[in-house]
Amino acid sequence: MAGLLLGLLAAGTVGFALTSWQAERMSPLQEAPRGATILSGVVAEVELLPDGRRVTLRAAQFDGGPQEERLVRLRLKPQDPARPEPGDRLTIRAMVRPPGAPAYPGGWDFQRAAYFSGLGGSGYALGMADLAPGETRPLFAALRASIEARVAEALPGVTGAIAAALITGGQSAIPGADLAAMRDSGLAHLLSVSGLHIVAVMGIAFTLVRCGFAFAMRLPGKAIAAMTALAVGAGYLLLSGAQVPMQRSFAMAAVTTLALLAGRRALSLRVLALAAAAVILVQPAAILGASFQMSFAAVLALIAGWDWLRPRLPQGGQRAAWRRRLALALFGVVATSVLAGFATMPFALHHFGRVQLYGVVANAVAVPVTSLLVMPAALAAVLLMPLGLESLALAPMGWGVEVILGVARLVASWPGASLAVQPIPAWGLGVCAMGLLWLCLWRTRWRLAGVPLLAIGLLSGMADRPPDLLVSGDGRLIALRAGNALFLQRQSGASSFVREVWHRMHGENGIEALPRDGMAANGALRCRAGACALRPDPAGVEAVLLRGEAPELACATAAVVVSAEPVRGACLAQVVDRFAVWRNGPHAVWLNNDGARVISDRAWRGDRPWVPPVPSPRGLASAAPLAAVD
Repeated sequence: MAGLLLGLLAAGTVGFALTSWQAERMSPLQEAPRGATILSGVVAEVELLPDGRRVTLRAAQFDGGPQEERLVRLRLKPQDPARPEPGDRLTIRAMVRPPGAPAYPGGWDFQRAAYFSGLGGSGYALGMADLAPGETRPLFAALRASIEARVAEALPGVTGAIAAALITGGQSAIPGADLAAMRDSGLAHLLSVSGLHIVAVMGIAFTLVRCGFAFAMRLPGKAIAAMTALAVGAGYLLLSGAQVPMQRSFAMAAVTTLALLAGRRALSLRVLALAAAAVILVQPAAILGASFQMSFAAVLALIAGWDWLRPRLPQGGQRAAWRRRLALALFGVVATSVLAGFATMPFALHHFGRVQLYGVVANAVAVPVTSLLVMPAALAAVLLMPLGLESLALAPMGWGVEVILGVARLVASWPGASLAVQPIPAWGLGVCAMGLLWLCLWRTRWRLAGVPLLAIGLLSGMADRPPDLLVSGDGRLIALRAGNALFLQRQSGASSFVREVWHRMHGENGIEALPRDGMAANGALRCRAGACALRPDPAGVEAVLLRGEAPELACATAAVVVSAEPVRGACLAQVVDRFAVWRNGPHAVWLNNDGARVISDRAWRGDRPWVPPVPSPRGLASAAPLAAVD
């Protein structure tokens, strides 16, 4: 036991040290221009959109200034005739902004994700792009862009967008409605290049090479086929952009290949552990993302579930062999969907606040079509592209994609296909993860102790109380929770994305506009011409939202005063106004019987390399540090 504890301590120490090292070696934050700028840079990536293109620039320059170390992502105008390719030099007039703060304190940290991905800013074009051909072109980025263009030419519309996503991993060209249908039907995992795709590609490569060496008795055909398949998988990894699920899949494929060559068991929990360690070593910050968590949780459940199911499956005689194989194949599809669905449910609840109820039905049709038709045709299309004959393979691939899309649209249209619930908190996700690990790693009846942990984690959302009041980072969106409804004050220019995140955080209960006058939610919310008062508990404290009324009265009676405009002068209450959110980001307020709890985004995240410093007024070179509201 002592050795186990020391090993866990050592692993944790190495993990924290590795994460700190990666954070320190990343390029520092860059300051984006405050207005329109002439942006120039070298095109690193080109993404097709439903109505245009989006480019990622490296060595970017603002108004001819020094080259930035971080990437800049820019959306071109839909009518822009420019067709940039990786390696080209692009110059354009644009608006660029740094990555945004979380939508609320404790929400998904976009700035952290951008910091570790190397992104320094994003924006949109104000004019047409001016292109200059580049001297060199990045191999895989150019190849990826060429494949997407040729697939879109052969398969126009959403079919080509999904087909390209299955080959290169880029989902930006898929229309929002179809992307939502794939998500609500439980088929969104097919769009993320991962285990299913690499298994199909490497399996086909292994089979073809093995059959080719079938008559070469003196050559180790199995070893040659395995190494060839591994090389094909490595190429697919680089072609698809090396996303986290693909990193996990390739790491497992590499270890599995070595295990096969050594005559050891190919698929086991040890292989999964080695794959997880490899991904964390390369990209430690990935462990916080939904992609890493859901990918490894699904594979963990599949390995452990099949280890438990295999000796319990019925065995038949020789006559029933084909029937048994058919029944096992059907059972395997259903069991795989059920195991992966249950394993990823806690993570989907935490990150997205949604549960797909009919995913088993959709996957029972879509997964075999993907494995048996779509992915073999995709591999054939890529091999035929140098000859200009890719349309021969893309046509049947398109048929398969249309079947998948049809299933997604049908299942997503069923009542309750995607159930919106209040997301479970981070501590609940941690309890679920511990329960899942306990259930899957133990081999005795002790494993059943993980079931109550999973139940506690899944029900944790019922014990987690959302904020009573939220203020966005620009003050243009203010939400008050009264009863089961969310009442919004929305000013011109308020972010629709932040509104959607707040809506999802509250379980997608009803959203209403603040009344101009009167009461709502049994008197918990009372509005008059110049202000609204929120008191969720009659015995608790009150928060006042100013809407033009002078702050003197509210400052004397309320525990918290909220305003989209600056509140000037002394105030006895805690103040969340335009200056507060400008300095410290979004704010959340909880009203209790013994007082109010006000937390800013800066106080929640603390001093981190990806958290911008406290802003200084325009025209001042520096500003004294201001304390965050806590």
